[in-house]
Amino acid sequence: MPLSDTFISDWLPVVLTLIFFGLLTWLAQVFLFNKLKHTGDENIFARQLGMLMLMLIGLVTVVIMLPISESLELQILSLIGLLLSGLLAFSSTTLFSNLMAGALLRFTQPFRTGDFISFDSNFGRVTELGLFDCEIQTQNRELVSIPNSLLINKPVSVIRRSGTIISVELSLGYDLHHSKIDELLLQAAKQAGLEDPFVHVTQLGDFSVSYRVSGLLVEVKNLLTARSNLHRHVLDCLHDNDIEIMSPNFVSQHAGPDVQRKIAHSPAFNQVQTESTAEDIAFDKAEQAQQQANDKIETLAQIKSLEEQLTHAEKDQRQAIEKSIDQLKQKLAEIKDVVDVPEDE
Repeated sequence: MPLSDTFISDWLPVVLTLIFFGLLTWLAQVFLFNKLKHTGDENIFARQLGMLMLMLIGLVTVVIMLPISESLELQILSLIGLLLSGLLAFSSTTLFSNLMAGALLRFTQPFRTGDFISFDSNFGRVTELGLFDCEIQTQNRELVSIPNSLLINKPVSVIRRSGTIISVELSLGYDLHHSKIDELLLQAAKQAGLEDPFVHVTQLGDFSVSYRVSGLLVEVKNLLTARSNLHRHVLDCLHDNDIEIMSPNFVSQHAGPDVQRKIAHSPAFNQVQTESTAEDIAFDKAEQAQQQANDKIETLAQIKSLEEQLTHAEKDQRQAIEKSIDQLKQKLAEIKDVVDVPEDE
């Protein structure tokens, strides 16, 4: 067999393999990953991971098809495996452990942008889910970055978007019957706008009885204001019914018919209507991030609906639908650019 024929027969499978995986990579980029390019940064990692796996499979296949001896082929494959093993071993360090933890959080999704979470001593709303850390905005408007590796190794409390239970605890003397207290605390919870309120007697102490009034808050966006309102209404309901909220030890020291009681009587609490709430100021970035996510979901739904209409549309209608789809995709691409404008601008 001529030398040229031998060369072609040996290297033709390698060339065909390179062409096949090159074409496969291009098709994946065009028809699969390009569909995710307008969905924002949350899918960057998925796209990059998919391309990395495809290239890795292509590399191993090309090595197997090379016209080399079996021993050299095994050595090359062993070297590739050694490099991958070293990379995985290196993942135990901070950088790669956070990266892998970030990937795990994206797959499991224990919380999303805009959710209230509590981690260790930090409480706030999620503003950003990064590959290496999670950023939350506290009620003091501070931004706190928590490494992803910590979030998967320690418990994280997440307030459900469908609603959460808020409560107030207080202690009153044994001279007050619990049925009267239950009635007033339930009244306060209803005035605070809570659904399905309930009262528990949590402790019978040496000098006082501990009560906890709770209720379902549906609109968790106003969590801080709702907690404050519940405290206000508890104060007003008890004080307006001549029930003194004070240490039972202090009450016993000044007890008597002629002693002036320490009760601040006031009209029923009326919440002052303002254009903004404490949450609007404290969680401005978190609210902006959640609104961005909601806009993305809504725009994606509109694009999907138009694409379904496009498959059944008449020829004269297709151009208008395609124009609308292009406009929505442009809007989707610009959402994050708008949100990321610095505050000073």
